[in-house]
Amino acid sequence: MDLIWLIPVLPGIGAALNGLLGIRYFSKPVAAAIACATMGGALLLSIFVFVQLLGAEHREHVVTLAHWIPPIPLQTVDGLGAFEAPWAFRLDPLSGMMILIVSGIGFLIHLYSSSYMDHEPRGGYVRFFCYLNLFCFFMLTLVLGSTFLVMFVGWEGVGLCSYLLIGFWYHKKSAADAGMKAFVVNRVGDFGFVLGVFLIFFTFGTLDFREVAEAASQMPVESAAFGVLSTICLLLFVGAVGKSAQIPLYIWLPDAMEGPTPVSALIHAATMVTAGVYMVGRNAVLFSHAPMVMTIVAVVGGVTALMAATIALVQTDIKKVLAYSTVSQLGYMFLATGVGAFAAGAFHLMTHAFFKALLFLGSGSVIHAMNDEQDMQKMGNMKLYMPTTFITMFVGALAIAGVPGLSGFFSKDEILAKTFIASPWLWGLAVVTAGMTAFYMFRLIFMTFFGAYRGPKWGDDAEGDGDHAAVADDPGRDGAHAWHGPHESPKLMTVPLMLLALGAAVAGYVGIPPIIGDLVGVGNAIEHFLEPSFVAESAALAEEGEHAVAHLSHAAEFGLMAFSVLIAGLGIALAYHLYVRRPKRSEEFAKNWAGAHRVLTNKYYVDEAYNATVIKGTMGSARGLWAVDRNVVDGAVNGTGWLTRALSWVSHVLDKYIVDGLVNLAAWICAEGSYIFRRGQTGLIQNYAVATLFGVFACATAYLVVRFMGKRGAAPD
Repeated sequence: MDLIWLIPVLPGIGAALNGLLGIRYFSKPVAAAIACATMGGALLLSIFVFVQLLGAEHREHVVTLAHWIPPIPLQTVDGLGAFEAPWAFRLDPLSGMMILIVSGIGFLIHLYSSSYMDHEPRGGYVRFFCYLNLFCFFMLTLVLGSTFLVMFVGWEGVGLCSYLLIGFWYHKKSAADAGMKAFVVNRVGDFGFVLGVFLIFFTFGTLDFREVAEAASQMPVESAAFGVLSTICLLLFVGAVGKSAQIPLYIWLPDAMEGPTPVSALIHAATMVTAGVYMVGRNAVLFSHAPMVMTIVAVVGGVTALMAATIALVQTDIKKVLAYSTVSQLGYMFLATGVGAFAAGAFHLMTHAFFKALLFLGSGSVIHAMNDEQDMQKMGNMKLYMPTTFITMFVGALAIAGVPGLSGFFSKDEILAKTFIASPWLWGLAVVTAGMTAFYMFRLIFMTFFGAYRGPKWGDDAEGDGDHAAVADDPGRDGAHAWHGPHESPKLMTVPLMLLALGAAVAGYVGIPPIIGDLVGVGNAIEHFLEPSFVAESAALAEEGEHAVAHLSHAAEFGLMAFSVLIAGLGIALAYHLYVRRPKRSEEFAKNWAGAHRVLTNKYYVDEAYNATVIKGTMGSARGLWAVDRNVVDGAVNGTGWLTRALSWVSHVLDKYIVDGLVNLAAWICAEGSYIFRRGQTGLIQNYAVATLFGVFACATAYLVVRFMGKRGAAPD
């Protein structure tokens, strides 16, 4: 386990090789081989250390590589503390699960990308894999970091890489704007995260996760007041809201679809967007002592899940449907953490990684087959041309819909059960969202793979110059090439789909609910495995949770499970009715509910509202500040400069004509006077004697005159 530091370093080496040497020297196969090999090495090492962790007595291991920042005296609430930042990595059940997800899903995405991005020019191809490796390096650093500061390095790193990957085709304005949007929105959330870290050090005098958890566990639960722990948790949650795309900072994630499809899969499935959920779970002790903040987390998660699901109902871009699905599923995870079910949230994070990566890569396979077409209205009957893609995506849709036996069923049922215990009305929101999820996912499946083919023709028509002559004009590709109709993707793309479909099918069996596990003699393995990462909760909360669970009977749990399955089934049945049996009915429904349909199609006009308020307000403020800068600040500076020049001219005149004039006049007088006095300097002693006598005489005369005038002016007695 001492080699855990090598897990993030390996993809970092791949990024360095491709970034420094690849663009100039490496061919496409070499660049892809380096990127895939380094990620594969990280995966193998992750499996190795994970197996060691399973067999360890104490499931926690910390490796300190160096003292990044030596101790610096800084003020804390208890006086002067020592701020230090060791470069340390922590392996425990939570981080162990995360490195398997990140490295495993990341490796499959790298493998998939080697074929999907093959039409890129060599330079762009190498650059893509450099960014992909770098992204995984920072994400692995984030989940393995033993302190808030190391986590923050990874946190900011994935934000930077998201900008590079989303805006990969930067010559497209929409892609460049999407990358900038993701970067700016995440900075808003990151500001809250930074403030939370500052307050953590001020309160506890340390940034080590374990030390903070132990100190927080000794503090009282802030159930009646909003104290320092609640403030810390709220600030941390602001950072999580930005990174994990929750209301009101979710707007960047749907636009992230402008990046290549493998980027969408990487960001949405296993890495960046799950960072916020991971951070909240990592600080379970802190959040458990701030119940008011946990209520906020649960409400934000539940409302986000429902809102995003309603938007996904009407989207026609296949990637946009999946994007809003991601936002909704992340809401589920925050709902779980908000009601105290941290293990259930982490469990759903794991299952979501499999089926969401599968669905995104499957959509990429469809887009690849359709000559970069993303509109589902221009697809149809794709199962005939892409059977492997169809079967694997069908499995992914069943999993995310919560169909019994697949991974999504187990994790979603766990969240729903824990939510019902905490808040029945939040459970109602979650169940309605589950029904919507089943509907829009099978709407995607039915519109894409069933019905009549609605896309462009090919074959003989594609050779002409008419509308059916389809060529690729994606600016990210090598140039135009003839399209020969929809077709199954290459093995390098379908094999990852099959592996992910297998994971989406069986991954949930590590978290069998107790009500089923008791019948078959199998416990909830993942909940017990992750428990050490969420310990040190207050005794009061622990007792309260145990008491609540004890009151949920087997009959009630079976009833809740059956009801959620029924809702999912109704969603699937409705999608089948509207998009397979009676496709015209969906068009009629949209016309009859044109107002609501328009609102959902335009995503509640949230982007427009942001443009009208935040963006225009910011730009207006910027213009106002620019005017102040130009007219006041620059005016003052320029006026000072003008005044300085004027005063320097006056000073020049005074110096030249008065000061220098007086000096020159004095010099002239002295020069002329010296000529006169020089005439008297004869060198004859008698002349000097006469002059002396004349002087004495003049002085005596002056004295007598003054004395005589003084007597005459005196008054008589």
